[in-house]
Amino acid sequence: MDQELLAQLAAVSGALGSVLVLTARARGVFLAGLVLLAAAAVGLAGSLAERSAIDRALSAPGVGAAVVAACALAAGSLLLLRRPGGIIPALVAAAPFRPPVDFGGEHRFFVAIATDGRIGRLLPLYAVLAAASLATGIRVARDARLAALPRELAYPAAAFVGLVSASLVWSHDIPAGSNLLLYFVLPTALLLAVVARAPVRQWLARVLFVEVVAIALLLAVIGLWQAYAKTLFFSTPKVVVGNVYSDFFRVTSLFNDPSLYGRHLVVGIAVVLVAMWGRRLAVVPAAALVALLWAGLFFSYSQSSMVALVVTAAAIVLLMGDLPARRVIVSALALIVVVAGTAVAATVKDESIEKITSDRSRRVDLTAELFVQHPVVGVGVGAHPRATAAIAPQARRREDFVSHTTPLTVAAEQGLVGLAAYIALLAGAAVMLNRVRRVHEALGVGLGAVLLALFVHSLFYGGFFEDPVTWLVLGIGAAVLTSAPPRRTEPDVEPA
Repeated sequence: MDQELLAQLAAVSGALGSVLVLTARARGVFLAGLVLLAAAAVGLAGSLAERSAIDRALSAPGVGAAVVAACALAAGSLLLLRRPGGIIPALVAAAPFRPPVDFGGEHRFFVAIATDGRIGRLLPLYAVLAAASLATGIRVARDARLAALPRELAYPAAAFVGLVSASLVWSHDIPAGSNLLLYFVLPTALLLAVVARAPVRQWLARVLFVEVVAIALLLAVIGLWQAYAKTLFFSTPKVVVGNVYSDFFRVTSLFNDPSLYGRHLVVGIAVVLVAMWGRRLAVVPAAALVALLWAGLFFSYSQSSMVALVVTAAAIVLLMGDLPARRVIVSALALIVVVAGTAVAATVKDESIEKITSDRSRRVDLTAELFVQHPVVGVGVGAHPRATAAIAPQARRREDFVSHTTPLTVAAEQGLVGLAAYIALLAGAAVMLNRVRRVHEALGVGLGAVLLALFVHSLFYGGFFEDPVTWLVLGIGAAVLTSAPPRRTEPDVEPA
């Protein structure tokens, strides 16, 4: 079968599977969705695989590796089936990390450590998600009852993921779209469906707080060491060149981009601030944690992360702070707007808009032109860079046409229909998290703060829907609402 046709059929299977697992209210529908998603993953992987890779997979070592992987999957599934309360903590622990693993070339055991500064896919997350999905499927098959996602989240999420997946049928870049579906879109849809139906234990909120802060601290400490040693583990060529010719040294910690590193530190700071304002963490340790995390964030020199931090911190204080704190925040925000506006106005006199925005204005203009040419359903998933390069007046690398702005990418690739689904999903998420806040204020505000930080960051860097943390937030919120309420005899119980 033609590889492009195989990819398109797999995308349709993924679209149907995503819709079923997200909207299912009967176990048969949910299980059918899991099967369709598994078929989509196999089809997409097959469409992307080279003949040499297929031959190696069918060889004796390849079959042996598959048997080992199957045994590991079975063991992980059995563990999570017996301890389903560990599904959410395990997924949260695995979500940020991308080990530098290379599956290309003629490696003896099909895998090796990348030595060229690259980081790999979300392999720890994929492994845990596969085990959690299998365990969830078995648990659902045994139990006649299936927890349904809140309607305000389920239907917009299903519409958006279904549209993105189906758009591979008309995509202008099927290989890029297939990669995006296989490694990000379909796994994150499955992530939401699994997390939303995972059991919520009384200790979960505390465990999640410890996990998020510990991961952020680990990243910050590594980033600070890199700033001291002037050494990077992973990075893009742009970061390396920039560090050579700049007066400052940008760090990336365990990522290859300073902005991606900064995003995770903002999430950690947001969680600490919510715990402090919710009186679940004393001021002194909270200040110490924030100071260390902010120090790590500083050396990323990520402007998008700084903006996300300011907006998120202000929102937390406005929602949870007392009147004096709110007044201080409002005054500080007004001062920031005035100072920033004055600085921008002064800079514009001497520099072009394109240079000030680091080439972002050109990308916005080209994306807008592409949107005008394909206004209804866009150019298809993953096709924005290639389609934009085709209409650009000057030839450049395809990477130079990534918009770095999630709404622009959605508009270009899924058109007005996609924008409507995107807005509906954001609105549904806000409604759902407000319901969570009524059940547990600190948890609801914490989840909302993380989602707000990711959203603001995605306006300047992109990667909102490709980040598994986005879907973890939505899934945890849904799980809280679908779980049984805690008993009133336990006043200090946290539902998540």
